[in-house]
Amino acid sequence: MTAGTPRPDIDTSKPHPARVYDWLLGGKDNYPVDQRVGETLPAEARGNAARNRAFMHRAAAWLAKSGVDQFLDVGTGIPTEPNLHQIVQAISPAARIVYADNDPIVLRHAEALLTGTPEGVTDFLHADVRQPATILERAREVMDFDRPIALSLIALLHFLPDDEDPYRVVSTLVDTLPRGSYLLLSHGTADQHPELKQETESAYKKGAIPLRMRTRSEVEPFFCGLELVEPGLVFATEWYQEEPAPVRERSGFYAGVARIP
Repeated sequence: MTAGTPRPDIDTSKPHPARVYDWLLGGKDNYPVDQRVGETLPAEARGNAARNRAFMHRAAAWLAKSGVDQFLDVGTGIPTEPNLHQIVQAISPAARIVYADNDPIVLRHAEALLTGTPEGVTDFLHADVRQPATILERAREVMDFDRPIALSLIALLHFLPDDEDPYRVVSTLVDTLPRGSYLLLSHGTADQHPELKQETESAYKKGAIPLRMRTRSEVEPFFCGLELVEPGLVFATEWYQEEPAPVRERSGFYAGVARIP
């Protein structure tokens, strides 16, 4: 972990998206306040979280097999095996992975995140995606910004409302990466679950967690100027590279991988 990383206290009186997501995935690193949010979400939320996680596994493995050996994962969340570094370093043992998250409980789990291969490097930054310049500055201490980097933003940006300008946040991160880098992104949507939109938004609102699910046309601008790889911007259950997609399942997430030309 980067030297000098502060150890803020965990506020168990307020729910946090990372801990709610942990509950949805069947994890145990959450609190009653997080569980109450999760329990008020539609039943499909747990399946959607698992399917989104599976997309991350497939996309990270494909990028590693394609020769990318540096990953900047912002909005890491609480470790759930296999985590991104385990997927990537199983393919490329010398890969470098930098995790960043603003939830103090993730910081407490940093030791688990940092258990990688002897040849590789893993690091954790306690940082907020709303401060992209800070993330980039600290990531430079670990990563070589003269070589391609995969920027991973998984199930994160729907927690940034429009007034926090998530498009600017993403462009700030992407514009600093070298050519040949990739953006790996998934984003919450109600396009396949329109009947559950109000229930989902109400659950997060009661927990005082901002939620801005977006339509396909609203997710597309995050990839502006980038080259989407096949199959393009699709639902998370439809993103496959090395094998045909199985029988189509509904998804609460859009997903895509794009190259920086």
